[in-house]
Amino acid sequence: MQERRTNQRQRVFKAGTIEFDGRAVHCTIRNVSSVGAALEVASPAGIPHKVTLNMATRNTRQQCYIVWRKERRIGVTFA
Repeated sequence: MQERRTNQRQRVFKAGTIEFDGRAVHCTIRNVSSVGAALEVASPAGIPHKVTLNMATRNTRQQCYIVWRKERRIGVTFA
């Protein structure tokens, strides 16, 4: 399988929150780059395409689009 990512990812294991429609879902940020991140959640069911990722350790909120889902993992690209 060919690697399609062009931006270097940084492996992390940080707590975060996915926010949408007045709701919040806790997540673990598994890796992050300048253009996106991989997140792990208890269940991706009900999480819409456009969300806000709150990265507490960086004290940032980032608008995101979900680009892939696989079991408990979600890939997002920053808007």
